[in-house]
Amino acid sequence: MTRPITEVAVGIIISSDNEYLLANRPVGKPYEGYWEFPGGKIESGETAHQALVRELQEELGIEVLESTAFGMIEHDYPHAYVRLHLHVVREWTGIPVGLEAQELAWQSSRVLSECILNPLLPATVSIIELMQDKGI
Repeated sequence: MTRPITEVAVGIIISSDNEYLLANRPVGKPYEGYWEFPGGKIESGETAHQALVRELQEELGIEVLESTAFGMIEHDYPHAYVRLHLHVVREWTGIPVGLEAQELAWQSSRVLSECILNPLLPATVSIIELMQDKGI
């Protein structure tokens, strides 16, 4: 049996100081307490960019002005098989706040051993490694 693929838009939000934003998964969700890049499921008829704009407005209260597709990765979690559509976001309006009671934290290092946030969601580890490899 083939597992369904959950399509997810992921925002790699990068500040003018070259820091990136991570969010703590809220209570009641799988992997609660783990840190991840913000984003969410792509709904029927949406592009990854459209889903990202909607999700970041709902979750963080920011309006994405521009995003650049960065790549795609897949990860097989026990609860879901996900395909993550990665987008770098450098231009937005508003100040990110956790509208779903999630904690937010800006990170400066792309070196995983220097990341002070634990635990990181497994796919988040892969994304940070990809950012490091691509110089983002």
